[in-house]
This record gives sequence, structure tokens and C-alpha cells, in this order.
Amino acid sequence: MRKLYFWKLKRREIQLGDRTLLMAVLNVTPDSFSDGGKYADPDRAFARAIELEEQGADMIDIGAESTRPGSARISAAEEMRRLIPVLKRLKDQLTIPISVDTYKAEVAERALELGVDVINDPSGLTIEPQLARVVSNHDAGLVLNHMRGRPDNWARLGPMPDPVAGIARDLGAAVSRARHIGISPSKLVIDPGLGFGKRKEQNALILGRLSALAAIDLPIMAGPSRKSFLAHEDPEQTKFATAAAVAACVLGGVHMVRVHDVREMRAVTDLADDILRAQTE
Repeated sequence: MRKLYFWKLKRREIQLGDRTLLMAVLNVTPDSFSDGGKYADPDRAFARAIELEEQGADMIDIGAESTRPGSARISAAEEMRRLIPVLKRLKDQLTIPISVDTYKAEVAERALELGVDVINDPSGLTIEPQLARVVSNHDAGLVLNHMRGRPDNWARLGPMPDPVAGIARDLGAAVSRARHIGISPSKLVIDPGLGFGKRKEQNALILGRLSALAAIDLPIMAGPSRKSFLAHEDPEQTKFATAAAVAACVLGGVHMVRVHDVREMRAVTDLADDILRAQTE
């Protein structure tokens, strides 16, 4: 069975491990690979957030800068132009926590001022290490995601020699950076970064060996949903491939999965949780 953890956020404590939690994706970008532009309008984003909570999301992760393969970086000002109206609209409107997907300290500062509970850093503190200080000052939660290279050069990267060992080593270093700033382990979650600079065929290997990350002794999140290594021409087939990857995550000991299709993936995690429990009875 997964180890139980208590994720201590500023205003609440979340138990991780009894069942798999769902972090729902809400992109407010014009160029995300799966839903770019769909929720760029604050009113539509607000309606979608309410819908995701009603469907059973345990947390909503809002992203205003795409990290799809080949995407270009944007300024903090542009990211906030997209993000802040949505956060203002959502403030005190949800019963579940809000996470913001950003590596920029300036963006994180403003988001946390507007009541955000978690910063999900796609770079694992490698782009703006000062982000850790901002998170610490606000007593917020922090997800450290493993990123290899940058989105604009992923296509040119060769395969990782030993993906799981490399991810564990890099995440361990990210945790050390966060701890050095003064962030308690009870604030941290790690993510192997499926698709983030990994070659297509290596993602299945990572999914098959997720249990190795338990040695870091922190809660684990994974985000396989609609990643390019799962993509099919038919979106329905991509959804089924995502379901298989989500089930693998749960059986590999992940505490939380980041997904687009909450209702469907809740059905997947409910059964996978039952299977996981049966393995230890």
C-alpha cells in the first residue's frame, strides 16, 4: 500500500495515499496542445473550474504558459495578463485548493497573494530557483516536476541513459534546494515529469518503475494525461491510452494524478485504488 502523507498547505491539510487524488488541468493559454484557447476567457475558465469541482476534482491546476514540446517561453507580464483575471474571478469560489503551474517567482508571488494554495513548478526549481523563497514566504505547497532541457529543445535531446535513476537524482537535488530555503518536507510533492524531455519510448519505462521514487520519501504526483507519447489520431483512443497510463500510475504508488478528463479518470482511479488495496490485503 502507498505510504500515507499529510500535505500541509497554508489553510488546510490534505491526506495523500488513502485514495488517489485528482488534480484537474485548466489551461488559460492560447496554445496548449490539447485545449489551447478554449478557456482563455475568464468567464469560461470560471465555469470550467466549477464544472471540474462538480465532477470530482480534488484540486485545480491553472496554467497560463504552455509547456508543450516546441513551445516558446513568454514574459511574466504576459503570463499574468492571462492568469490574474481568472484567479480574481475564482477567489473564494471553490471549496477545493487551487494550484498554479508556473516556474516564475514573480507570477507565483501574485498568484499566492490571490489565495492560491500550491505552486506546481514544471522546472523543479531549475529555471528560477528563487521561486522556492516565494513559496516559503507564503507557507504554500510546492510540486517539484522533473524537466530535462527546455520545451524548445526537447526534440533534439537524446534518450536518457538511465531515466529512473536520473529522475530520482534530479528530484533529490530539487528537494535539497527547497529544503535549503527552509521549505518543510510536509509542503512538498514530487513529479517524474512524464514527457518533459523524455523520449517517447522511455515514458513507458518510467511508468513501469514509478515505485523506485518512493525512496525519496515524499508524496508522488504524475501527469500522463494527453501527453504526446500517448497521442492517437482519434481523441477517444488518446483518452483510453491516458486511462491505461493513469491506472499504471496508481498501481505504481502515485498519490495524485494530473488529468484533463476528471469524470472518466475518477472511474479509473477508483478501480485502480481497489486493486492496489487488494495487493496488500
